[in-house]
Parts: sequence; C-alpha cells; structure tokens
Amino acid sequence: MIFATLEHILTHISFSIISIVITIHLMTLLVHQTVVLFDLSEKAMMATFFCITGLLVTRWIYSRHLPLSDLYESLMFLSWSFSIIHMFPKRRNQKSYLSAITAPSAIFTQGFATSGLSTEMHQSAILVPALQSQWLMMHVSMMLLSYAALLCGSLLSVALLVITFRKNLDIPRKSNHLLIGSFSFVNEKRSVLQNTSFLSFINYHRYQLTQQLDQCSYRVISLGFTFLTIGILSGAVWANEAWGSYWNWDPKETWAFITWTIFAIYLHSRTNQSFQGVDSAIVASIGFLIIWICYFGVNLLGIGLHSYGSFTLTTN
Repeated sequence: MIFATLEHILTHISFSIISIVITIHLMTLLVHQTVVLFDLSEKAMMATFFCITGLLVTRWIYSRHLPLSDLYESLMFLSWSFSIIHMFPKRRNQKSYLSAITAPSAIFTQGFATSGLSTEMHQSAILVPALQSQWLMMHVSMMLLSYAALLCGSLLSVALLVITFRKNLDIPRKSNHLLIGSFSFVNEKRSVLQNTSFLSFINYHRYQLTQQLDQCSYRVISLGFTFLTIGILSGAVWANEAWGSYWNWDPKETWAFITWTIFAIYLHSRTNQSFQGVDSAIVASIGFLIIWICYFGVNLLGIGLHSYGSFTLTTN
C-alpha cells in the first residue's frame, strides 16, 4: 500500500514538472530564450528524470520484477527514456531543440498511460512464464530506448521539413513584395537592396537552423538505431530460448524489421552528401509512422506471440 501510494505521488509530481517545462518552452516563443529559462528547464527535466526513476524503482520493489511487462509499464519506461535522450546532446542549441521534443513526448506518454488505459492495467501482475527470463531487461529496455531516440530524431526531421516547406512558400510572396515596393518608394534601388539584405539574413538564419536540426536528428537517430539493433538481436536470442526459433515472422518481429530497414536506409542515404537534409528527413518522417505501428499495432490487435501488452482504452 505504501509503495503504491508513493508511485502515485511520483507519477503526479513528474507529470506536473513536465508541464512546467512545456510552459517554459511556450514562454520562449514570446520572448528570446534567456540563460535563466534554459537553466530552469534543464533543472526541471533533471527533476522529472529522478521522479520517474523513483517511480520505476518503487514499482520494481513491490512487484519484484523489472517494470517492463505490460503496456502501462512500458509507457512509463518510454517517458523515462525521453528524459534520458534529453541529456544526450552537449551543445546548448541542440539540447534546446531536443528539449522541445522530449518534454511534450514525455507528457504525452505519461498522460496516455495514466488516463488512456483502463485502471486494471495500472496494477502490477505476476509475469507470465514466457517473460520470466533474464533477457527481459536487455531486450525490452533496448527496444524502448530505441523507440524514444528514433521518435525524437524523426520529429526533428519533421521540423526540418516544415521549415523548408514554409521557406519555399514564402519565396513567391516575398518576390511580389519586392516588386510592389520598387514601384511604391521613390528611392527604388535603396529599397530593393535593403529588402534583399534582410531576405539574405533570414535565409542564412534558416539555413543554419535546418543544418543544426539535420545534424541533431542524425545523431539521435544513430543512437536509436544502435539500440534497435541490440534490441532485435537480444530478442532473437530470447525467442530461440522461449519458442525454439530465432525468428518467427511474428507481426511484432516483422514491423521491428521494417523499422530497422527504414532507418538503415536513412543512415545509408546520409553517406551521400546530395541526399542529406530534405531527402533523408523524408525517410525519417516515414520512420516516425512505422515506429508507432510497430509499438501499438500488435497491442491494439492483440495478436501474435507478442500479445502480452494488449490493452483496452478507458471509457470514462
């Protein structure tokens, strides 16, 4: 009873802290980001990390097994993984971009886990025989860490595409503005030069931003791909131990392989400099959808050998 109460308290504290982090990021949209706001968001994410860590450890103690056995526990671990990914970059600008992804992702996964699932799924249960293996920690933790990293990297690629798409839409509009301005002002040449200088500055700033997003996305996806590879390999060993075969083309295994293939294509495309940027970002954006299919597809349908995490939504 004490452990359940402590888990409940830590859940609400971490949820509240992440809400504060998101509020801080919304404030930076209205004013320029300051050192004070940046340091405050960093401390808040650290507090969130320790709260979710305490939550998982508490559940581990009273359930007597690693909290990775069902969808509720995996979502909480995924939220914890987002806070881990947040600490990965060393550069301040990359950490700022990533924090804008990790904080909403963490609050989304926690909100869905606590409100979107039935209350029965919040209760810890005895592991089924197939999950009573030392491979549980290695396989599931690596897969969830890979999901968190790949989702963050893919969302950064989506942001790159949005900025590039808006830039292409703004070019005709600004060209018309220059033509109208040249006929409206007396000093025609001076007006055109000023507007051209301003547009050059904006384009250079956007170019820098897209380059930073591209590099940050590449680093995070590379990390996630490594975790995904380890997770699939450890899962194959576990499958051979539990079911007598390394690969069974189970729906979960199939979609995990598709996910691995998509991001392998992404990493391979970046070896050619002409495919970096928008082209590779499109591949990563496709991977974003594939990850959610891989993570929730089997759980929604409740089919296959990986049907332990099937769930029902609350009807409240």
